[in-house]
Amino acid sequence: MTVQLQTPPLTDAFKTAFGGHPAGVAVITADSGSGPVGITASSVASVSAEPPLLAFSLAANSGSAAAIAIADSVVVHLLSATNLNLARIFADARSERFTDSMAWSRMDSGEPLLVHDGYSLRCTILSRTPAGGSLLLAAEVVEIIAPLTVGSPMVYHRRAFHSLGEHSVLAG
Repeated sequence: MTVQLQTPPLTDAFKTAFGGHPAGVAVITADSGSGPVGITASSVASVSAEPPLLAFSLAANSGSAAAIAIADSVVVHLLSATNLNLARIFADARSERFTDSMAWSRMDSGEPLLVHDGYSLRCTILSRTPAGGSLLLAAEVVEIIAPLTVGSPMVYHRRAFHSLGEHSVLAG
């Protein structure tokens, strides 16, 4: 006999509510001590401009997310719409990352830096707070690498990647 667990109604409603709330897309990278790691995240949020602080959450306690959870520093790559391939690669745990065909390098401080047309923010981790089944990390931005040209932002909405641009500006 198979017992099927049901998701509580509040959990389903929460997922539906936030599934309809667009979020920016980032790839977070770190050096795990045994090599570079990275994940795609839509939980990055600015917290303070002075000093520059951001926060993000990790929902897994294995693989790349576990390595990022214990890193002292990370690079948050804010992706543009032209970086869809990077978003997909780092969202799929089965994808090969940091290959010879991928454009990336190491910063002088050791973190992996992806080549893309969005901003890259090198951060030091300030705190780690368990929150439900996730881990909330607060980080101080210590360096910003600006792109030569900034592409249209990428957002995650209803389980798909989207591009923002002039076509999506509301009149008013």
